[in-house]
Amino acid sequence: MSINDMNRKAVRILEEWDPFAIGMDLYDTEIAGVVVALQVLDDPSDLAKKIQSIYEFSFEKWIPFERCVEISYKLLALKFEAKCII
Repeated sequence: MSINDMNRKAVRILEEWDPFAIGMDLYDTEIAGVVVALQVLDDPSDLAKKIQSIYEFSFEKWIPFERCVEISYKLLALKFEAKCII
């Protein structure tokens, strides 16, 4: 899987996540930030913290850390699959 394919799949995962239940089309900026973070972070907790801060900055709402960890595991599984690590 190429990096571009991985990024597209990550975008779909994040669109479907919709943490504030406001509609999938309203997270473009946050999704872009998370995809960038996914390129450099490999630890689920670190990625979860970054996800939490990105969404909190934009929406001034807090997402429970556990929910961020769940999505970070999905994204990192995708990343490791793209890199053929698993």
